[in-house]
Amino acid sequence: MRANRRSDTKPELALRRALHKQGYRYRKDFRIDLIGARVRPDIAFTARRVAVFVDGCFWHCCPEHGTKPAANTWYWGPKLARNVERDRAADAALAAAGWGVVRIWEHESLEGAVGVVVAALAATALAKTALAKTALAKTRLAGQGPLPGQGLADAESETAPGTSRPTRAIG
Repeated sequence: MRANRRSDTKPELALRRALHKQGYRYRKDFRIDLIGARVRPDIAFTARRVAVFVDGCFWHCCPEHGTKPAANTWYWGPKLARNVERDRAADAALAAAGWGVVRIWEHESLEGAVGVVVAALAATALAKTALAKTALAKTRLAGQGPLPGQGLADAESETAPGTSRPTRAIG
């Protein structure tokens, strides 16, 4: 079992190449320390808090292609069950910490896998934008920020802080 790779498997490398080609930047095999758990996704988008796992059909008991070994079932049965339990525990810990989790089987097409990851990244970007708009609206209601018709130049003094460059009033 020493030859089985923990990271940089062929399906993972193909997915990483395709994502990088589309301009996405990520961390590979990045350790995420959570309360009560430590998780290492294959691909981590830390700014958007999305963890991507590329699971092998045998090791993670794929419902379509996962096979059960006929020899040494006393060893392989509990081992594979522990792998699946560990996957579910990692998913729950990441979700509780606010991370999105994407699990991709190694037999899935590259285009489909890239589409799933891009959709998850887009969903987190939309959620982040909606959250920022809500926070901005709350600060405006509390009177802590510029009003909707008021530009930043109107709210500040005549010079930008830390520079000698004058600011121009808008409108």
